[in-house]
Amino acid sequence: MPSLHSVSRPSGRSLTGLIHGPEDGTPILFIAGAGSGKSMIFGDDLLDTRGIRLITMDRPGMGSSDPDPARTPASTAADYRAFVAAVLGVATPTVPIIANSQGALFGLAAAAQGWAQTLVLASPADEVAHPSVRALLPEAARALPDLVQSAPDVARDLLGSFTPDAMRTMVLDGSDVEDRAVYTARDFDALYRAALAEGFAGHGGYVADTMMATAPWPVDLDEITVPVTVLFGARDRVHSPDHGLLLAARIPHARRTVLSEAGGALLWTHPDLVIDAALQQPDTL
Repeated sequence: MPSLHSVSRPSGRSLTGLIHGPEDGTPILFIAGAGSGKSMIFGDDLLDTRGIRLITMDRPGMGSSDPDPARTPASTAADYRAFVAAVLGVATPTVPIIANSQGALFGLAAAAQGWAQTLVLASPADEVAHPSVRALLPEAARALPDLVQSAPDVARDLLGSFTPDAMRTMVLDGSDVEDRAVYTARDFDALYRAALAEGFAGHGGYVADTMMATAPWPVDLDEITVPVTVLFGARDRVHSPDHGLLLAARIPHARRTVLSEAGGALLWTHPDLVIDAALQQPDTL
């Protein structure tokens, strides 16, 4: 069973998360995607055999973590760092980080701060407000990032009306048959519903996440000096218009791999490869 941890920040805010896997395992921080709280994990059947301690956290305003009115990508990364440091009992943590979907922004912010040992972006959501990426998007996909920049209050109200069921429906509607089979499998469906319940707990965490992710990213990618692996499935129709080609080109030391047999659910269909990349172990990519 995962162990529950709560950590206090100097401001008085509380951060809550889980540690999954063996106590003597190698710690890896997992940053989940849009609207997903601390319950979201991947590769749970590999944690014991691979000796992995997977650390997850409710981002501020999600689940049991207090909201941060002044939240930014950098402050969110700093919260992750403080949580990891506290649960591992170290002053300066250096751990591999795996970030999925909309969590990619916060993984990049952590890497730019210098405390990621490695960074794996598994099916990362692209920077849709970046001019080169925006030019590749279909017209419908430009609507939200344009609204965030032109009318942020309207965008917040719109995002605030979203629900866990609406998020799940959107994900399923954007998936092909193979990915939909992964997402609707009984065990994953229960996991995803629990994570979404945390992510939409009513404290504005999902809204803050999405406002930041669809605005221009205030992260200097040139500051990232650690190995970065960008992983995409060729069948992924959701996370990036070019399967992260432009994104990887903007990150120093980034290695991009597109798996022909995978889709947007790559994290759950190929967990061994993701863990190998995080640990910088030889793999078949």
